[in-house]
Amino acid sequence: MAKIILAPNALKGSCTAAAAAAAMARGIAYARPDAELVELPVADGGDGLAEVLSEVLGGEQRTFTVTGPRFAPLEATLVWSPSQRTAIIEMALASGLALLATAERDATATTTLGTGQLMRAALDLGAARIIIGLGGSATNDGGIGMAQALGWRFPDASGRAVEPIGGRLSDIARIDAAAKDPRLDQVRIDAVCDVDNPLTGRHGAAQVYAPQKGASPAQVATLDAGLTHLAALIERDLGLQVAALPGAGAAGGIGAGLVAFAGASLRPGAELVLDLLELDRHLDGADLVLTAEGRIDHQTARGKAPAAVAARAKARKIPCIAIAGSIGEDIGTLHDCGIDAVFSLCRGPMSLEEAQAKADALLADAAEHAVRAFFAG
Repeated sequence: MAKIILAPNALKGSCTAAAAAAAMARGIAYARPDAELVELPVADGGDGLAEVLSEVLGGEQRTFTVTGPRFAPLEATLVWSPSQRTAIIEMALASGLALLATAERDATATTTLGTGQLMRAALDLGAARIIIGLGGSATNDGGIGMAQALGWRFPDASGRAVEPIGGRLSDIARIDAAAKDPRLDQVRIDAVCDVDNPLTGRHGAAQVYAPQKGASPAQVATLDAGLTHLAALIERDLGLQVAALPGAGAAGGIGAGLVAFAGASLRPGAELVLDLLELDRHLDGADLVLTAEGRIDHQTARGKAPAAVAARAKARKIPCIAIAGSIGEDIGTLHDCGIDAVFSLCRGPMSLEEAQAKADALLADAAEHAVRAFFAG
């Protein structure tokens, strides 16, 4: 009897990781009704992290009123595991791009304040550990909004507090830790991300991701200069070098901010999730691994869940097939990390909206035919 591991990521705008795994299982049942199917929905720090980890840790949802990315109040949820004294936060739920209409998206004017307020709520619950997923942000403020919610201050040359947005980073004259929440020194914070970008420069937060958040070329230059200035202040005032840290540029630079202002450890999200899911144990005796994501391209190899799943399969000489809603042109490097083949979700030409609406059925069909092809030899 064949053993097949189903480890998809969420397909953004279409279905959760758990729904994707269930759809794949339904399709495979037509091809191999006798197969042992192990459903292990995964995440890498982006959408779906809280859902996946809440199953592992036995968490419950708690909702709080926080400040949204453009300063409007909103209701945001974290997952709280009392038995583990662990809070799981998705910053996208408080500071995410999906919270804004297209016309509201402006990476120079958004803040991570709400993410910091969720962290403060977790501390109020008595958290000994906070896991924060950094994907899907609308922000490029280097984490100063998050830090402000936890007591840090960022005055300008005249001593006035700088508004915690990306467009004002260059106005900060110094970093003031006098009112920092002392509980930050007593909690373990894992900042999990699905990218390894540094804070600044050609591969940094502003130049790579700010255009997706509504920034013009001129604004990108302003934001990158602001993050460079912030990194210099962090080194001068706190004695920490964060600019080149892998993952520092995640979510508009909050990766660097969490290290500097909250003592966080930057963790590749997929690796943390796969450890908690005990993927290595489930791989014992497996004949095939299937993974999935909305888009697979050359960026997939830079910390995305499908690549992490494939690498672990490859280490055990288990073939891995990926299914994607869209496939980039340059995916040759993915074969090196363990993805042996990539199948398209779409049967033929269709709009993004149609593909998202039919993702469940398309996933089932693609998984069925991927498995048929594999076992046909």
